[in-house]
Amino acid sequence: MAAICAALYAFIGRLTDLNITGPGGVAFWPAVVIPAVFATLFGPWVGGVGAAIGIFIRDMLFHGDALLSLSAGVTANFIGFFVFGRIVHSSLNWEKIIASAVIGSIIVVIGLLSPTILLPVESQAYFSFKLSSIEITLLFIATVISSLLIIAVVSKLWPDWRNYAVGSVMGLSVGSTIIAIVVWIYSQIFFGPTAYFKQPIPHSLIPVIFVWTFATEIPFMVILGPPIIKACYKAFPFPRPQKEGKTG
Repeated sequence: MAAICAALYAFIGRLTDLNITGPGGVAFWPAVVIPAVFATLFGPWVGGVGAAIGIFIRDMLFHGDALLSLSAGVTANFIGFFVFGRIVHSSLNWEKIIASAVIGSIIVVIGLLSPTILLPVESQAYFSFKLSSIEITLLFIATVISSLLIIAVVSKLWPDWRNYAVGSVMGLSVGSTIIAIVVWIYSQIFFGPTAYFKQPIPHSLIPVIFVWTFATEIPFMVILGPPIIKACYKAFPFPRPQKEGKTG
């Protein structure tokens, strides 16, 4: 199942990325829903391993930098979808959800926004669009608040998919954080005319990479995942990850 997940992830991912790259060279990635489905149906190891292998194959087809893929894409995909799968297959209550969401949000906000607040000038010179440190901060905070709202709305309106929503937000947040930080570190070491990064990425753009990665992927996980998983449950006798009423 991990091999099938990897093959679908690499093929469909390369087919649907439309050659669009955002801040830090991170691709537009609708295929994120594939390992989410596999992690839900077959567990965190299948989703994590399948995502890691699949993104590596895709990266070799796209930019060919194996070290960049192994350090950023493979690591982020494995950990992110493993976390997602563990949450989907766990028992959650509102106390755990609120505590983990608040603590995680505080850590991520402080960690990723510190460079932007302390180094407000660098972001003005990197990309074609210009964002001030205040705009970056507001954009990032809006993304964090939106992710918490996704958990609240899904948990209230579709309680069967509460775990899936929490797992999507938490797993993707972890993966996006890893990508943002590792891509920045990599760009400081390997850059030049023949390298993937032509110049180092400034510290202040770390939260922008996070926002791009998270914001362009979470809609596909939340919107496409549940109907695909429901169709799989109807077509095949997969055991549900939890009791009836806690599908996701």
